[in-house]
Formats: sequence, C-alpha cells, structure tokens
Amino acid sequence: MLDYILFEKINQFAGTWLWLDTLGIFFAKYFGYILIFFIFLFLLKDRKKYWPMVIIAFSSAILAKFVITEFIRFLWNRPRPFVENQTNLLLDQINAAAFPSGHAAFFFALSLAIYFYNKKAGIIFLIASFLISISRVFCGIHWPTDILAGALVGIFSGWLINSQVMKFFKK
Repeated sequence: MLDYILFEKINQFAGTWLWLDTLGIFFAKYFGYILIFFIFLFLLKDRKKYWPMVIIAFSSAILAKFVITEFIRFLWNRPRPFVENQTNLLLDQINAAAFPSGHAAFFFALSLAIYFYNKKAGIIFLIASFLISISRVFCGIHWPTDILAGALVGIFSGWLINSQVMKFFKK
C-alpha cells in the first residue's frame, strides 16, 4: 500500500510539464551512459591508478544486475506498475519483471565501488544513481520498492566485490 502511495506521489507529475518529462526520460534512459563515460575518463586521467577501480566497479555492477537481480526475478516475477495500474508511462513498456530494479542495482554497485576509491566522485555517482533510479519511478516503469531493493543489491555487490578484492591483495 505504501509502495502504491509513493509511486502515485512521484508518477503523478509525469505528463504535466514537457521540461520535467524530458528531464525524467533523460535520467531514466540516457544518464547512465554519461556515468559510464565518466568512469572511462578516470582511465584517461591515470590508467595505472584507476584501472583496478574500473574493474571492481564493473564487476560489482555485473554481479548486481546480471546475477543477483536476475536470480531474484527468477524467484519472484513482480509485474511493473503499468501492468496493474493506470500510470503516466513515459518510456516504452518493458516485459521483464520489475523487482528488483536492474538499473538501480547496476548503478549503485558501480557508484559504491567508485566511492571506495574516490569519496568525492563516489558521492556524485551515488547521487546520480539516485536520480537515475527515482526517474524510473517517475517515468512509470518501477515501483519505489523495486528501486530500494535494487539499490540494496547494488550496494551489497559493491561492498562484496571490493572487500574480496581487498582481502586478496592483503595476502
């Protein structure tokens, strides 16, 4: 019930103002590519220093989105909001399960891995991950709990990969 109420509070503004819809679609669909581009800029700055960060970040993101998220979706096929309700849908319909959000899992995992290496950049990436995630609720394709669960999966994956790599290098 709270999930539905939060969804309605966020999604109610979709379709109201063109500038807000454009911003929501940009964050939901395209902003992640910009984050990935910025990760590769770290490599241009100092390849030797940031190569481990990039490997850990993408390993964490892949574990989060393509392993843990897909396993949870296999166990629980939760429909997206537009399947059961009248929503202000701004993006194309997606046939995959909604829970947990793969985008939230991917980008929060990436962001946490970056945070372990560079706190300032990591905070910016975490804020960007939040914007990507909440805009997917705004655009009508995720429930708020999908985003929360995806963020938790991503944070867990980022922490797990980072801690295991650090243990390996300490030996």
